[in-house]
Amino acid sequence: MNVLTTAFDELAALHRPILVLALRGLFDIAEVATDAVDTLAEGRVATVVASIDPDPFYDFTQERPQVVMDHAEMRQVQWPENEFRVARFPGGAHDLVLLSGVEPHLRYATFADAIIRVATELSCEMVVTLGAAPEAVPHTRAPNVVGSSTNDGLVRALGLSRPQYQGVTGLVGVLQQRLDAAGIPAVSIRVGVPHYLGNAKHPQASSALLRHLEHVLGVPTGHAALNEDAMRWRSLHDEAVAEDDQAASYVDMLERDHDRRMEAAMPSADDLAAELEKFLREQRDDPE
Repeated sequence: MNVLTTAFDELAALHRPILVLALRGLFDIAEVATDAVDTLAEGRVATVVASIDPDPFYDFTQERPQVVMDHAEMRQVQWPENEFRVARFPGGAHDLVLLSGVEPHLRYATFADAIIRVATELSCEMVVTLGAAPEAVPHTRAPNVVGSSTNDGLVRALGLSRPQYQGVTGLVGVLQQRLDAAGIPAVSIRVGVPHYLGNAKHPQASSALLRHLEHVLGVPTGHAALNEDAMRWRSLHDEAVAEDDQAASYVDMLERDHDRRMEAAMPSADDLAAELEKFLREQRDDPE
């Protein structure tokens, strides 16, 4: 089944590319992770180099297409998009291949293999998946970002944990296993979002993901562009909590708990990027 359309032939060589992806769905609460990847692409030329055909992968009674009017007032049907874009960073450590898409309902393995094909054909040195999950954390504290990898070299270089989760999974869980089998280094980065906010936007969490990504990859992520939205939404969250005495007491409890114990977070030391580059250099020099 050929589900991937590509435009690689005329693409100029990329500088040590890394694939960064997020998929709207179960593991992207409030679209925090996909908003982060969209921010990465904003303000720069981000050429579409590949796309995944939506037809085999979605139950369209759940992920319905939308009818919109284009600039010529013509009706168009918009289907779930999974487009790979190239973002170049002249003078930076890496160019990026970006996917901000929608988690499929069906054929996870086929969808994952399409992603791996893009990573392989564009010679991506690593794949980074971004996610967001509801947690018992207060919205008044900096979002907690954690990272994990099954690659021993990356675990040592970046101070990551190894995945311990067991249970139902989504596309990213399947993708991580298949990346391992393909020998492509992969990192999963996840931010915690206050569960009591439901699906309210949380740009502060998107910004936290981007700050960690920028620190590790050595490329500007544009996270400062989210500052105004983050302040506005923080005010809205404050107002909503203040109107409910029970919610306010609950947040107070979360604050005390958070301040007593800081959960393990991705390191933020200045040498993180250097450690990553050392790991990737060793991977390129490995005769295997």
